Amino acid sequence: MPQPKPKKTERYGIFLIPSFTVLAVFVGGCWLANFALSFTKFDGFSTPEFVGLQNYAWLVQSEDFWRAFGNAFIFIVPMALIPTAIGVVLAALLFEVLNTPATRKILSFVRSVIYLPQIFSLMITGVVWSGILANSGVLNTMLINAGLDKLTQDWTNVNGWAMLWLCLIMVWIQLGYTVVIFLAGLVRIDPAILEAASVDGANWRQRFRSITVFQLIPELLVVLLVTTVGALKVFGPVYFVTHGGPFGYTIVPTLFSFTSFFGGNNVGYGSAVSTLLSLIIAVIALMLLRLQRKSLFAEMN
Repeated sequence: MPQPKPKKTERYGIFLIPSFTVLAVFVGGCWLANFALSFTKFDGFSTPEFVGLQNYAWLVQSEDFWRAFGNAFIFIVPMALIPTAIGVVLAALLFEVLNTPATRKILSFVRSVIYLPQIFSLMITGVVWSGILANSGVLNTMLINAGLDKLTQDWTNVNGWAMLWLCLIMVWIQLGYTVVIFLAGLVRIDPAILEAASVDGANWRQRFRSITVFQLIPELLVVLLVTTVGALKVFGPVYFVTHGGPFGYTIVPTLFSFTSFFGGNNVGYGSAVSTLLSLIIAVIALMLLRLQRKSLFAEMN
């Protein structure tokens, strides 16, 4: 009896094997090695010495550890919540005003300009912003030229201002990503639905609240997932702008792990930090993915 031919999707799945193999070796393998090192005392040169849960015990007792993880969750606001909220409104406004045959090129240009901070290297972005906010930087020079000498200060070395400027920089970096994703989502909304609402007398705000946001739920969940994970593992802006200062006030887990690896020559301790961070990110990502699947399943039904 002849065997049935495999479905096309089954045949195509074979081509995913090389990618998944590389991913398993270079990501999964490195994570397992990092996990193993988290149970050792290792300076990066000598033979690792097994110490059990000692590194994790030190983490629990470390004030810097709790401050770093607290800051990571604080940065969810400027890296995930605020860019998502502003992005969906801004994308809807741009789509409403510029989504016509005569202005679509303008929409493409505006979208590209907004997305530029995502393209820039984080190192370049950090160096530019640190130059702007330095004690003798661009911002203080502008204040002096405007006669506002009393307002000048070293912005990245004052606790409140350092955190505020980091939050503003993160919003600036993430906003372009959210706008582009939401603009792509708006394209798939049936124009007839919005036109019918307009005929019934609904204004833009009513259409946005009752139709647009509801239709963009899949994109909203994807954006929240990506930006939340990005906030928990943020490194570049903090490292290049404030270096975790002043006095560790803006430190984050990735920078905490980095300084343990390369600053304190304590690889085992740094591995414990990164292991715990990866587990927290995995749990949050799985929760958001489950929420996304429930939303899509409800939409399909």
